[in-house]
Amino acid sequence: MQNRLECLVTYLAALRQGHAVLLAAGDRPDVVDGLRAAWNPDIEVAAGGEVVVHRDEPAAALHPDLALLLSTSGSTGSPKLVRLSWDNLTANAEQIAEFLQIRETDCAATTLPLHYCYGLSVLHSHLTRGAGIALTDLSVVDECFWDFARRADVTSLAGVPWTFEMLERSSFSRLDLPRLRYVTQAGGRLDPDRVRHWAQLGRESGWDFFVMYGQTEATARMAYLPPDLALSNPGSIGVPVPGGALEVVDGQLHYSGPNVMLGYAERPADLALGRTTTRLRTGDLGRIGPDGLFEVTGRSSRHVKVLGHRVDLDVVERRLREAGRDVRVAGREGLLVVTVRAADVAGPACAGVDHGAVRRATAAAGHVPLGAVRVVEVTEHPTLPGGKVDLQAVLALGEGDGGHATHSESAAAQGGSVARMYAAALHRD
Repeated sequence: MQNRLECLVTYLAALRQGHAVLLAAGDRPDVVDGLRAAWNPDIEVAAGGEVVVHRDEPAAALHPDLALLLSTSGSTGSPKLVRLSWDNLTANAEQIAEFLQIRETDCAATTLPLHYCYGLSVLHSHLTRGAGIALTDLSVVDECFWDFARRADVTSLAGVPWTFEMLERSSFSRLDLPRLRYVTQAGGRLDPDRVRHWAQLGRESGWDFFVMYGQTEATARMAYLPPDLALSNPGSIGVPVPGGALEVVDGQLHYSGPNVMLGYAERPADLALGRTTTRLRTGDLGRIGPDGLFEVTGRSSRHVKVLGHRVDLDVVERRLREAGRDVRVAGREGLLVVTVRAADVAGPACAGVDHGAVRRATAAAGHVPLGAVRVVEVTEHPTLPGGKVDLQAVLALGEGDGGHATHSESAAAQGGSVARMYAAALHRD
């Protein structure tokens, strides 16, 4: 689904007529092919509006509450889909509209893909209040976008961490945007210092900065950080959305509310199922502070083992970034991969990335041997269509790279005694 009027009208008309809609990236034929093969849709509508009717009767039984199907992967035609109900869509749109205080006079630009749950939530929350949508495929780093935004009287912008990285390299802070009321950020963690930067910029420029937290399984949003708390609590995800509840169970964040999905679908027969999920286990590690604000401390799936030692990839990445390196970290058992953006390397432009220094810093942060670290220099970090980091692509770059390790380092890591290998992993003599 592209950010075009014909796509939007088709989507809304299909919902209005009671059809269950599966959204896909119209510019990704591989994704469309994968979804088609897995789900055998009855009707297809191309990005240009062309309609293909495969059959007059449904190929699979559909539950009457089923309204929308979204992929959890964002990059491939994953057979695993999130099943969302009419009530889910309505509830989350109202929740978002309430805490953002969306007005009928507001207008949001489509800075994110509409097949992505965050981009779709911008559409739903504005339409539920009778507000406007300015449809565009222009990038926020395109000067034409800002001319468009001014002409359309855009009052709100939405972005993922990658969006804000791009904006910081542009002239955004100097732009004249008299109607801008608020900017929202979700789709991944934004470093606390960047949260402070954007909150301060908003305060100086007259608009609010909202940090938000969510997942496709919760239709979109689960929590938000009130703008007046962003400067003092930049590492927090804030409080639950109206009508929702967060709690920490055995160190993990659990969410409940009217926007929790019906459940997953992994085969066509699952489309006939009703509700199979009432409480969402987010998979995020978290805690609640004495002030009642929630914080995500890591991802339970962001842990790998190297020589039996459990490594928190979020901690490794955070320490490298705190040292001034623009990095992304991925891993699997026995291997950590670090992509480093060459343009942000400190020192002379011609010097490039000091792979040895990055490997040593990574090994120290993760308490792993040098031979388990691969460093890859990139011009831009791999991202998914929605702007999130593509961790599988990061890992693949390292697995096919050879790691920039010297033969002696690799031999030392792989050919030494078991005792020495564990000593290296634990930084013990």
